[in-house]
Amino acid sequence: MAKECILVLSPKQAQQNELHKKLICKKIGVKEEEVSEIVLVRKSIDSRKKAIKIHLKYQVFFIGEKPDVFSYEFKGQNVEHAERVLVIGTGPAGLYAGLKLIEHGFKPILIERGKDVVERRKDLGAINRDHIVNPDSNYCFGEGGAGTYSDGKLYTRSYKRGNIKETLEILVHFGAHENILSDAHPHIGTNKLPKIIARMRDTILQCGGEVLFDTRMEDIITKDSAFKAIVDQHGNRIEGQACILATGHSARDVYQLFFDKHWALEAKPFALGVRIEHPQPLIDQIQYHCDVRSPYLPASSYALVQQVKGLGVYSFCMCPGGHMVPAATAQEEVVVNGMSTSTRSSKYANSGIVVSVDPLQLKGYQKYGVFSALQFQKDVERKAWIAGGKTQKAPAQRMTDFCENKFSNRLNEGSYIPGLVSTSLDEVLPAFVSERLKTGFKAFGKKMRGYYTEEANVVGVESRTSAPVSIPRHETTLEHPQIKGLYPCGEGAGYAGGIISAALDGIRCANAVKANKG
Repeated sequence: MAKECILVLSPKQAQQNELHKKLICKKIGVKEEEVSEIVLVRKSIDSRKKAIKIHLKYQVFFIGEKPDVFSYEFKGQNVEHAERVLVIGTGPAGLYAGLKLIEHGFKPILIERGKDVVERRKDLGAINRDHIVNPDSNYCFGEGGAGTYSDGKLYTRSYKRGNIKETLEILVHFGAHENILSDAHPHIGTNKLPKIIARMRDTILQCGGEVLFDTRMEDIITKDSAFKAIVDQHGNRIEGQACILATGHSARDVYQLFFDKHWALEAKPFALGVRIEHPQPLIDQIQYHCDVRSPYLPASSYALVQQVKGLGVYSFCMCPGGHMVPAATAQEEVVVNGMSTSTRSSKYANSGIVVSVDPLQLKGYQKYGVFSALQFQKDVERKAWIAGGKTQKAPAQRMTDFCENKFSNRLNEGSYIPGLVSTSLDEVLPAFVSERLKTGFKAFGKKMRGYYTEEANVVGVESRTSAPVSIPRHETTLEHPQIKGLYPCGEGAGYAGGIISAALDGIRCANAVKANKG
C-alpha cells in the first residue's frame, strides 16, 4: 500500500534529488530496497521565516506496486467526415474544446482571427518597435490567445469547474515539463508555450479537424433560433452543427454583434488599475529575508490584497523575473500586461495592481447600458494613449511620487520596450481607482517592508483583467438562452479567468455539445 511522506528541506537539499529516497525511507522506517518508486506530488516554498524551507510531498510505492501518476492519454480518432462543430478562437478554451470534441467523435473547425503562434511574433515586434497595433494579431489575439505570450501561469481557484489534474496532464502530454503537476504555483513560460500550442494544433489537424487562421467572424447565421453558420470578413459562410464561442476577453466586436442582433448580453464587474514594476532583487530581499537570493531559489513572487473604502485592491498576474508588454488590441489605446520566460531571469518583477469595478457604480456611464463597463474601460485606455504621446509608450510615475501627488522628474529603468512617459496618472485613472491604489500601495508597504519605494514604477493601464461584458448561457445545456447550438465559453463569455479555468470551460462546453447531441 503506497504511503505518503512529507520532507521539509533547505533549498539546496531540495535540489539534491538523489538524497530524497534515503531521507524518505529513514522517515517512514523502511529499507531502500523495499521501495520501487517515489513520486513527487506537491512542492511549495515556505518563506515565512528567514530560514527558507521547501515542502515536498511524496507518494512512496513498494515492490509490486505500480504508481498511477500520469494517467492522461489522448483518445484520438479520425473525424474528417464527422459532424462539424465550429470553435471560434484558439486560446486555451478553444484548443481544449477542439481536442475534447475529437474524443467525442466530432470534427472541430477552429476559427482564429489572428495568426499562428510563429507568425504572430512579427506583429508583436511591430507593436514594440513601431507602435503599430494589428487589431487581429497582437498580445491578445492569435493562436494560443492572451496566455501564449504571458507568464503561462497555471494555478487556479476553479476547483469545482472540472478536472484540474487532467487539464495539467494534457499540457504535459503535449510537451510541458512534469513539474507543473506538483508545483504549488506552476507556470510554463512564454518561451515554451508556443511549441506546446503548435503540437495541440497539429494533433487536431492529424485527426481530421481544421484550423483556419486570419479568419475573423463577422456574422452568426441562425435559423429557427438555432445556430447554422458563421460568416467571415471575406463573406465566406462556414457551416457547423454547433458552435463554441471562445473569443477571449477583448473581442469587443463580438459583443457588438450580439447587441445588434438583440441577443442577450450582461454588463459584469471587472478590475482596472496599473502595473507596478520593482527590481527583482528587491522583491527577493523582502520575500526571502536575504541580501542576495540563493541560487537554489526561484525569483520570488507575491500576492497582495487590501479592502479600501468598500472595494478590493489586489495584485493580479504577478510576473517574477518578467517583462512588461503592450497588450492593446486597437491603435488608439494603451494597455499593459506582464510576461516571463520559464527561467524568470529578468532583473524586474511586475504585477498588476487593480481595483474592483462594479458597472452599477459607474456614474455617467449608465446611458451605455450593457456596455457601461466596456465604455469605461475604453475611455481609460484612450486617456493612457493620449498621455503616452499617442503611441504605445505608457504613462508612468515612480510609486512614491504617484502616492504623494508629485510629478516624476525621472523614472526608474524598466522592461517595457515601447518606452515610458512621465505623467501624472491622476489624469489617466478615474479618481475612485487612483485614490484606492494610493491607499493600497501604502498598505502593501506595511505588509511587505520595502515594497513601498521610489525604486518602483507605476505604469498605466492594466485594464484587461477580465471581460467587462458576459454572454449568458443555460445552466445545464450551456447554450445561449436564445440560440440552440451556440455555446458561450471561456473568458470572453465571462466563465473563466486564466489559462486553466478557460481550458476547463472549453472541455465543459465540448462535453455539453456531446450531451445535447445525444
